[in-house]
Amino acid sequence: MATQVIETEVQDPLMEYLEDPFLHHLFTQVRKAGAIKGISVDLTHLCNLRCEGCCFFTDDLDQNAAPKDDAEFEALIAQEKARGTNYITAVGGEPTLMLDRLRKLAQNFWMIVVTNGMIKIPYEGFENITISVSLWGDRETDKKLRGGGKLDVFSKALKNYKDDRRVFWYYTTTAGNAHEIERVVEQCVENGNFIIFNFYGDKAGLGGVYDDDRGFADVRHEIDRMIARYPDRILMTSYMNQVFTTGQMYDETWGYDVCPCISENRLENAARFQNGKPYNLHFRAYNPDAKSTRTCCTSEHPDCSTCYQTWSQIGWIMLNMERHLGSKQEFTNWLTTMYMFYLTARAIDFEAGVQVLPEIHRRVNSL
Repeated sequence: MATQVIETEVQDPLMEYLEDPFLHHLFTQVRKAGAIKGISVDLTHLCNLRCEGCCFFTDDLDQNAAPKDDAEFEALIAQEKARGTNYITAVGGEPTLMLDRLRKLAQNFWMIVVTNGMIKIPYEGFENITISVSLWGDRETDKKLRGGGKLDVFSKALKNYKDDRRVFWYYTTTAGNAHEIERVVEQCVENGNFIIFNFYGDKAGLGGVYDDDRGFADVRHEIDRMIARYPDRILMTSYMNQVFTTGQMYDETWGYDVCPCISENRLENAARFQNGKPYNLHFRAYNPDAKSTRTCCTSEHPDCSTCYQTWSQIGWIMLNMERHLGSKQEFTNWLTTMYMFYLTARAIDFEAGVQVLPEIHRRVNSL
């Protein structure tokens, strides 16, 4: 989920840290791109899969139908452009079921589209978007969780997006299946794509290897190994990995009271807005009707105990720059998180940006 870059004047101790030419380069690229003002939009309430534990269905978000009239959708685009929105996370449902509306978003905003990969997004008209292809494990695990035990979604998506530079795999790892990670990442890299990790919250109550109460220590270790092995392909740092898998950042614990991706126009969030923790002043999560919004990016009634939403946790780091100014290493961890987000949003030149990924990974420390 999008958040806003810090726009204050550079002051000590930043001046000292930015004497490092590499950090100065990253900081300059982010500042040059300017503030990302983002929202999420459910393009449709329909999906061609029904994945186990998908928050869209477990929270009954599919009960809100998309408008049949294109004019209503175009009114949302006009409204958000007037509000200053420049970045869209297109979700659903399955957004590729609405390619015409997806194309309209691509014509007006920076955009990332989250898809199950079953329908190939064409290149023409979508040249500058980022495509986040969902993946929940190796073929056996992914088939069980997303393919109803029969459909090999992973193989279909690999074929659809072979050597597509727009694509990264949004690999939702399960707590008890750390042993799958290496081979899955190998296949994604061999397919010519990039990888970001997410973490499975067992909203479906499957238990066993899917139970997030087991913790993600083994998963964290394997992800760090993959970062070391493929530093030019992993769009997530070891510091991000540490924060996401532990739910801890300094003395704060992940949850609703620190989550930045809550709809700014919902009165239900008033107490959260006033608790002193930073939040995204611009963010809204639109339902498929293109009018109403829900409480946060994933739910109308959020249960943060099973939420490991990578994009929201990225925002948590990004909006806490001041907490990361205690040392050059802490600032490096914060700045590289910012840079990774801007890179995936393609707010900075993607092909130039990925060239510095190995140096980013070399410098980051999970503390």
